Amino acid sequence: MANRPAIVTKTEVARSIAAAIAAGLKIGRIEVDHRAGKVVIFAQGQDDAVSRNPCDRLLR
Repeated sequence: MANRPAIVTKTEVARSIAAAIAAGLKIGRIEVDHRAGKVVIFAQGQDDAVSRNPCDRLLR
């Protein structure tokens, strides 16, 4: 396998986090999709609105 440049770099993630904090957002979770090149930052307390699996609620 040949080395290839990263679609989402560490610098981009750090800048996104710094921008969210500067805007006053309290970060609850960060998801990075390397295939799509997407960084998603969820606010604190937003985890209940976006549930991945119904069983996750039962296990809490």
